[in-house]
Amino acid sequence: MGAAESERRVPIMTSPGARLDNVVSNLAGTLLEVLAGTIDGTTLITDVVVDDPREQAPVRPGAMLLCTAADVRDLPALLDRAVTCQTPALVVRAPLDLEPELRAHIERSGVVLLGLAGGATWAQLVVLLRSLLSSSASGGELLAGMPAEDSFALANAIGSLLDAPITIEDRDSQILAFSDRQNEADQTRIETILGRGVPQPARLAQERAGVFKRLHAGEKPIFIDTPQIEGAPGLPRVAIAVRAGDQVLGSIWAAVPGPLSDEQEQVLVDAAKVVALQLLRHRIGVDIDRQVRADLIATALAGAAPASGAIERLGLAHRTVTVLGLSLPNGNSADTAVSGQTRRQTLERITDSFAFHLSVAAPGAVAALVGDVCYAIVPAPVRKGKEDVTAMAQRVSNDFLDRARDRPGGVAIGIGRVVSSSDPADLARSRHDADRTLRVLRQESAGRVAVFADVQVDELLLEMGDQLRNEGGLLDGPIARLHHHDREHGTTMAETVAQWLDHLGNTLNASAAMDVHPNTFRYRLRRAAEIAQLNLNDPDERFAAMLEFRLTRQRPSAEATAAA
Repeated sequence: MGAAESERRVPIMTSPGARLDNVVSNLAGTLLEVLAGTIDGTTLITDVVVDDPREQAPVRPGAMLLCTAADVRDLPALLDRAVTCQTPALVVRAPLDLEPELRAHIERSGVVLLGLAGGATWAQLVVLLRSLLSSSASGGELLAGMPAEDSFALANAIGSLLDAPITIEDRDSQILAFSDRQNEADQTRIETILGRGVPQPARLAQERAGVFKRLHAGEKPIFIDTPQIEGAPGLPRVAIAVRAGDQVLGSIWAAVPGPLSDEQEQVLVDAAKVVALQLLRHRIGVDIDRQVRADLIATALAGAAPASGAIERLGLAHRTVTVLGLSLPNGNSADTAVSGQTRRQTLERITDSFAFHLSVAAPGAVAALVGDVCYAIVPAPVRKGKEDVTAMAQRVSNDFLDRARDRPGGVAIGIGRVVSSSDPADLARSRHDADRTLRVLRQESAGRVAVFADVQVDELLLEMGDQLRNEGGLLDGPIARLHHHDREHGTTMAETVAQWLDHLGNTLNASAAMDVHPNTFRYRLRRAAEIAQLNLNDPDERFAAMLEFRLTRQRPSAEATAAA
């Protein structure tokens, strides 16, 4: 192939696809950067192909070629292949040092060279690209002349066709979009719009009446006499489930004076199909964005070499930050307010709420669910000192917990040390602090916020308990001897010493706590000291006995140990 032939411009494709400039715009700053070449506003991407140098797969015109194993020496051959196959864009791993001559060659060829950002994976890029292409390929559905891609325009279109105020809701009755004219409905609908979700009393009344079983069981609209079910004045509802195959994605609700006509019911059936496409696209976008953010945060907190790149992409480079960890206490495997919700789904919902809360209360903060913990990296306010970061993190976390008090079992938030984001090792230590704090908080039945310094001694005791279990789980000290004696003879020697230590040697208070005469208590204490071979006048022996008591009282669950 001659130079002139290899450097001709790639033709603009007219087949369905996503515009290259839109693809780059959507992924710039997250996954892709332009290394060389000029992006034409009319160039279309119709396919994504992963290039394998050992077995070159056929490449259709308009495909984007992902060169996973390429380096700068491979570019001339790859450019020739791109021109031959009419490939508008090549993607290589960034950064790449391009000589001026090679850069000019790329410009003349008409191929755009893109770089996959450091810390990002090829798998992430493939999923995102195919999502964008799938969304574009499905076309721009119209309903009553309105674009289906706009959730609120879609709700208005359905409302116009039915002559009724409409809401589009997810499976948890949270509002995704709503039409205008909501003031024509009733107080429950107004509260739904203001709270971005159906009020809990109304939802529970619908659950008790079997509304959701009826809604999810069929593919036709159902009529709901809402005032009769909820015992409050208002309009009845007509609702239809939004499905993707057998999976229910959400529902459409219309506030109506009475049952719909056959023609109106068919409108609602057709509308549900369009809403299903819109919800699927929304879910793909949300899931991908959530996964990319989670991968970046996990990389940033791992303390390894790629952490610096991830921190920069999160917009937190050279900032003073602290790491927060949020989780549910042990044993809270479900949110009972919504039937069928798993612990994971509950955590995902809480993570989304916490991320939104931080976006308002702590600008610049990022949060994502990594494993079984929602981690947040919270930067210091501009022109504030280190002390302010911890205080702000506590205030923001407590504000969030105040809003989550109705969750059974509560939510626990652990706060790590304040560090510089420039040092990945320090950032990893702050995460470790948050993990250790959460481990202590998980032992409690009610959720709360704690800084690591507040619970450090408790966590050290848990670690000592871990070491003890690793060594067989047996203590062979004075207190162990007392427990053995009590089991053999049915006595309370261990409790006697424990009460005396807990009351700082005050015999009267300790004997009152055990409801025995002080003289009896003194006799038992002397006898216990003899059995245990314990000198209660020695401060070191007293401290060792108190520590042994504390360790034998610790009973961290296996789940807590595994989660921490």
